[in-house]
Amino acid sequence: MAERGAHLTTAAPAEDRPSIFEVLAQDSLMSAVKPALLHAVKILATSNPARHGFLWQRFDEIYAILDVLLQHHFLYHTSASFSENFYGLKRVGEDGTRAAHLGLRRRQHWRSLFLLALLPYLHTKLEKVLARQRDEDDFSIRLPQSVMQKLYRAFLAAYPFVCMAWDGWVFCHQLLYVFGKTRTHSPLLWLAGVKLSYRTANDIHSLDLKPSGLALSHSQSFGEKFQRLVSTAVGGLAVSLSTSLSIGVFFLQFLEWWYSSENQSTVKSLTSLPTPPTPLHLHSQETSPTHIKVCPLCRKSLENRGISSE
Repeated sequence: MAERGAHLTTAAPAEDRPSIFEVLAQDSLMSAVKPALLHAVKILATSNPARHGFLWQRFDEIYAILDVLLQHHFLYHTSASFSENFYGLKRVGEDGTRAAHLGLRRRQHWRSLFLLALLPYLHTKLEKVLARQRDEDDFSIRLPQSVMQKLYRAFLAAYPFVCMAWDGWVFCHQLLYVFGKTRTHSPLLWLAGVKLSYRTANDIHSLDLKPSGLALSHSQSFGEKFQRLVSTAVGGLAVSLSTSLSIGVFFLQFLEWWYSSENQSTVKSLTSLPTPPTPLHLHSQETSPTHIKVCPLCRKSLENRGISSE
């Protein structure tokens, strides 16, 4: 039974195909980073609204810009997103022969960047607009509506079913990936025209030898120099974000383990041990009334107190 169950996760014909657990883990990585950053920004804005209030008000836009820079850097240099690079994965085309240090092709790169960074931002803004519109409809007076307003209300009514259909598509895609019937576990990868694969030893060696940037020469024009400086600055910012996120992800995983149910049950089992009895002191036994009536040698009751008192 165990061998047949394990076969479900290794049904792909290719040896470099990641398991369903790895791809789902890298999917959940970035989804855990944004709520943590949002909570940190909320604390800053609450402590000092005058200085950090704009971070809370424009959090979606700031996070989207940083996410675009981060994902663009990793897609260009490692052919993978931040979370995919964290788990040692890379994105390859249908042929799967392109090295990781060469990056993706232009069309695959921009499709991946849009689906990784811009589409989640648009989805978040749409969710907020729809939530605000629902609240207004609940507490507003119904007036005669125009055609556009009727279409908008029809979209509000159909949006939950659209989300349900999308979630069902994602689930079916993942189920087909488990049985090896599709090359991608997510419709977003299918739309980008790429699939996930393990990073090889040659890819790691090529990434280590890849230069971080080209030196400026006097023959370059001012526009080329400015573009090179901007690219270097953006790359440095992306590397800083990557390092900070790597440390933050490790801390988040530690917190998840610390507050997990398994760890809490272990802590409770250790702290719920019965309290040991108080130690017996010999000095208190010697002075107790019971000890005076017992012979210290044979441990029997005394019959002649005069002998023991001498």
